Amino acid sequence: MSQPPILSYENLGLQQGSGWLFENLDLHIGPQDRLALIGRNGAGKTTLMKLIAGQIEADKGKRTVQPGINVVMLDQDPDVAAFDTLLDFTLHGENPPPQYEIEAIADQLGIDLSREAKTASGGERRRAAICRALASEPDLLLLDEPTNHLDLHAIEWLEKWLDRYRGAFMVISHDRTFLTRLTRQTYWMDRGLLRRNEIGFGGYDAWTEQVYAEDARNAARLDAKLKIEEHWKERGVTARRKRNQGRLAKLYEMRAARAAMEGAQGIAKLSAANDGSKTKTVIHANEVSKSFGDRKIIDGFTLRIQRGDRIGIVGANGTGKTTLVRMLTGEAQPDSGTVTLSPTLSGIFIDQQRKLLSPEKRVRDVLAEGSDWIDVRGVRKHIQGYLKEFLFDPSLVEARIGTLSGGEQSRILLAREFAREANLLVLDEPTNDLDLETLDLLQEVVADYDGTVLIVSHDRDFLDRTVNLTLGLSGSGKVDIVVGGYADWEAKRDRRETAPASKAAKPKAEAAAPKAAKAAKLSYKDQRDYDLLPGRIAQLETEIADAETQLSDPALYTANPDRFAKLTRFIETAGKEKDAAEERWLELAIMAEQLAG
Repeated sequence: MSQPPILSYENLGLQQGSGWLFENLDLHIGPQDRLALIGRNGAGKTTLMKLIAGQIEADKGKRTVQPGINVVMLDQDPDVAAFDTLLDFTLHGENPPPQYEIEAIADQLGIDLSREAKTASGGERRRAAICRALASEPDLLLLDEPTNHLDLHAIEWLEKWLDRYRGAFMVISHDRTFLTRLTRQTYWMDRGLLRRNEIGFGGYDAWTEQVYAEDARNAARLDAKLKIEEHWKERGVTARRKRNQGRLAKLYEMRAARAAMEGAQGIAKLSAANDGSKTKTVIHANEVSKSFGDRKIIDGFTLRIQRGDRIGIVGANGTGKTTLVRMLTGEAQPDSGTVTLSPTLSGIFIDQQRKLLSPEKRVRDVLAEGSDWIDVRGVRKHIQGYLKEFLFDPSLVEARIGTLSGGEQSRILLAREFAREANLLVLDEPTNDLDLETLDLLQEVVADYDGTVLIVSHDRDFLDRTVNLTLGLSGSGKVDIVVGGYADWEAKRDRRETAPASKAAKPKAEAAAPKAAKAAKLSYKDQRDYDLLPGRIAQLETEIADAETQLSDPALYTANPDRFAKLTRFIETAGKEKDAAEERWLELAIMAEQLAG
């Protein structure tokens, strides 16, 4: 940290029950720090943030704040019950922000602050709290799960605001894309310690792997190996990363195969497919349209969904995402067009409504109706072993649902639903209120699922890691069908928004198109890139991992700031090159598949 801190805590400690939640922590926040605060559920992240904000008092430790520093916290669940309207909520307090500034932010976020507070949705309450926090001109902004219950438009707007923001911020979030794009430093709460590293969330996985590996070596030297091995087995960082890499490779293959079905040629080929291929279609939407009043939200939508497809559905609130899902699953009928479902289709709907779990019931009752055994999609498993698969201590089998945290209840709901026999899985905002480890678990379960998956979500990283086809809704009736994940849909959207600038070149491109369509094989340059890019991608991954390992040395920034800056620049540049190389290779793979067909 090159500048004096604007806020510090020394020897911080807070008791919980008869013990310490954490003790002897030191924390320093610089004037332009962009901090990710990471830790497992129960580690005390939100509590630490409230201590930093001055909302609660520590049991020991010294809090120092530079004079005149305005510290503002965005709570995870803002309480608006005492106010008539959301505007009243934003203007409460001793030094409320100017109303015109609040209303200007509200207009950009798309929130009507005249809304009655007690009937406001979670997303509306969160937007109102954001309006108040940002308009307060904070020097230090503390954000606890800021993207929960926000749609993509609001998340992207908040990202752009924070990117321009000149002060410091600390954020707790499960949104990997949000953290990776915005943070430059990381505090990690782990086993009673608070570790800091001068890297953003993008380097977090490599850093934690190094820490755990060093812990294991130290433990062996101190003859305390068993304890660390148990933690290592629980965490499984390296093994999970390798499994996820394998799943991503399989996902890229699925995307390439799906791309061959899309476009004019793909649709014609599919409609003329033989009987064996037709049996793979589980949902066929043909010229589907739907209106509410004078507003047509879906217009002429056509798609064949194949067995094994992972479909992501994205768009701002009110664009018709849930309506589209209900029509695709037969719960709602279109105004025109048809939706044909396979007669063998059976679905599971998971919408994170924890109210469906009775608080007085035991975990055993919810999962196995009181038994020791549970049928998991046709396979009999012991309930304690199944609990471990969902990151639970097996001893929780007798715990009452009401004693579990919100995240634990979400995991129980996932465990219960994923055990059922079905070939269609529908997930409506499945990542809300889940921690990073549970998100990793959910990604694994979805990737290993044998059936078809429909996912409505604003979690961009989760979509990029799980879906092979994305449906993007604009609210005007058009549904974009894009092979790939959120990033692929975002790229197409951005190209469309900037299209007027390239109109002059368009006739030439169109004139060249027929010639390109006659190509029987990849050009020399395309074939060379197709052959060489995998090696270059692997090389970049190795070099980036090595640089991240060097950056994880806490002493590097102080001992050699030039080396630290050089490594930071290299990771950013190499990361962009790797992303571009992967995208180029995937495009070429799709081209090769189409030419081969």
